[in-house]
Amino acid sequence: MRFFSSNYMTHKNNQVMIKVSESASKRIVNMMTEEGFDATNDYVRVGVKSGGCSGLSYELKFDKEIGENDKVFEDNNVKIAVEKKSFLYLAGTVLEFSGGLNGKGFVFNNPNAQRTCGCGESFSL
Repeated sequence: MRFFSSNYMTHKNNQVMIKVSESASKRIVNMMTEEGFDATNDYVRVGVKSGGCSGLSYELKFDKEIGENDKVFEDNNVKIAVEKKSFLYLAGTVLEFSGGLNGKGFVFNNPNAQRTCGCGESFSL
């Protein structure tokens, strides 16, 4: 059993503050394995940076370590690391995956976003 630091965050009633859909979880676990990461020990780092057509854009990458200023969540067998400054923009977000011929790939359903671009990769508050 792996224990998390005090930064391991859940919401009241044990709801995770950043959720991962079942389809996104399956895709993430497969991608992590393909890239030499272990989904049981490693993390998906989710962040926000300036840029994109709406002002802010999402970042996704895999990481083996968490930082001192990270919040850590787990949902659907995926461990998520988010820097505190990005967390303010991402609280309540659901990460989903849309596959198939018309699929967009990973999609962020962010309740904090006032406006999103057509590609779904950037947003504004």
